[in-house]
Amino acid sequence: MVSPLPLKKIDNQFGIATLSLGNWREHKLERRLKAAANAGFKWIDLFDEDWAAYLEEHGLDGNHLWEATDSNLTVARQLGDLVKSLGMHIACTQPCRDVEGIKDPAEREAAFAGVTKRFPLMRAFDTDLVFLCANTRTDDGVTSDFKVVAKDLAELGDLAAAYAGNDGGRMLKVGYEGLSWGIRNTWASTWEVVRAANRENVGLVLDSFNILAVEFADPYNPAGHGRIYSTMENSIDVLRSSMRALALTVPGDKIFFCQLADAERVDPREFLPPKDKNQPILLPWSRFHRLYPCEEDRGGYMPVNLVGAAILATGYSGPLSLEVFNESLNRADPNIPDSHAKRGVDGLEKLRSAILEIHLL
Repeated sequence: MVSPLPLKKIDNQFGIATLSLGNWREHKLERRLKAAANAGFKWIDLFDEDWAAYLEEHGLDGNHLWEATDSNLTVARQLGDLVKSLGMHIACTQPCRDVEGIKDPAEREAAFAGVTKRFPLMRAFDTDLVFLCANTRTDDGVTSDFKVVAKDLAELGDLAAAYAGNDGGRMLKVGYEGLSWGIRNTWASTWEVVRAANRENVGLVLDSFNILAVEFADPYNPAGHGRIYSTMENSIDVLRSSMRALALTVPGDKIFFCQLADAERVDPREFLPPKDKNQPILLPWSRFHRLYPCEEDRGGYMPVNLVGAAILATGYSGPLSLEVFNESLNRADPNIPDSHAKRGVDGLEKLRSAILEIHLL
């Protein structure tokens, strides 16, 4: 059900990705979790790299992070208990990459097994959402064919439902996210296959950065303003039309997770395309220049509030979660987790206020 805009209030709890609190090489996971809890976050998006590092802290092999051994399951339960003791919950595990659209049957089976191997560990974490990024491969071994991708998502949903049926636990869900450098790189192109998959436990993951990096932004624009269109008025008008369509098209209960981030406007004379032609052109901007919402003082410039307003207008009631990557998170400074957790909460609170002023519909 579409909610009227402007919204009168926003009750969604705040979440944050583990990698948005510091790099695993410099900052122990427990330290970052405590920083998140102290700042007021209620949901944690657990990245694979951090889970692997946590296993290694406990003397286990991080290269086998999804093997359901007794030792791995014990540590997973310990991590889940730690998160809950801090007043938080693990929202999802991610990222599952390059799964759907694979042509070779054996390779496809192996990719699907990489998803289902997570299920026992997810139970130990006490989380129910597996996060699937849209395939970014461009070789002949994959296809983006609508029917094939929809069929693959449906089968993954069935595998998750079968696991839940067998162990009697709550339903496991598959969330599908379009990446700005992938073939399915818009909310509409991911929504069409989620809808066609027609499974209650298959839904969307929407990320403001990935939406805006396709529909609003261009870090390589020689004009320097960082937008696709020449004027802000035109840029906002086109984006607003898309966000209005999102709000009117996607049911809120089919959005399984929402991620929010801005990014800094960069100097296109210095921000050159990747030298490696196989690297997606938007990947360096995503990996090293994201910001928390409403950080205009640090160079943020994208209208995250429009994306957030559209998502909330669908009736989405899940966490408003941050997924931010940038160079500052890699510093060895022990204050990084606390300072970034505070920046994250401050940004979300400012964003919440900005969304309340949006007239989208």
